[in-house]
Amino acid sequence: MAVRILLADDHPLTRSGIAEFVRREPTFELVAEAEDGARAWELIQALRPDVALLDIRMPEMDGVTVAQKVKNEGLFTAIVMLTSYDAQQYVIASLRAGARGFVLKTVSPKELTTAINTVAKGGLYLDPEVASVMGEQDFIPEQLSTREREVLLLAAKGMSSKEVAKKLFISERTVQTHLASIYDKLGSRNKTEALLLALKYGVVTLEELLEEEE
Repeated sequence: MAVRILLADDHPLTRSGIAEFVRREPTFELVAEAEDGARAWELIQALRPDVALLDIRMPEMDGVTVAQKVKNEGLFTAIVMLTSYDAQQYVIASLRAGARGFVLKTVSPKELTTAINTVAKGGLYLDPEVASVMGEQDFIPEQLSTREREVLLLAAKGMSSKEVAKKLFISERTVQTHLASIYDKLGSRNKTEALLLALKYGVVTLEELLEEEE
C-alpha cells in the first residue's frame, strides 16, 4: 500500500520539485499540496495522510504549530520537517511538537525516501547533517545501560514495546521499566525527547539509529 503524503511549502519551485519526486516514487502517493500552514492543517484534518512534509517557516501558520496541532488532536499523520534551517532550536522545537523527522532541503532523493518510509512506520529520522547541529556535549551524570540503549534504539525505529520485548527476549513489562529508567536518566518525557537527548549527549549515534534491523 502506498504511503499517502501531503506536501506544504510556500516556495512554488521547491514545492513543485519535491512534488514531482514524490509522484515518481511508486510506493508514494501525493494526496495534496498546500502553500501555507493553515491550508496544510485543513488538508491534514480532511485527508488524514500518512505523512506530511512541512516547511518550518510558512505564512498563516508555521510548520511547528501545525505539528503541535496534529499532536494535540491525536492524529496519526507523521510529520517530517523539510527545511533550509538546521539551527538547534528548530530541531528541538520540531521534535517536541511531535514531528517524527527533520530533513534539510539539501537532502538527497534517497535520504528523503528513507525519511518518509521511516516515519511512516513509526520511527524517527534526523537528517545526517543535523547530527552536527546537536554538537558534542559533556557526558550525562548517569549513563544508560547497554540494555537501555538497545531498548531506546529499537523504540526509536518504530517498534512497539511488544515488538522490542520479542526482539530482545524479555518481557513487555521489562521494556516499560527500561523506558521509565531511560526517561528518568535523560530528563525526558517521551521516546522522541529521550532519543534527541541521547543523540545530544553522545549516548547513541545517528549511524546506530539508521542501521537496518536484521
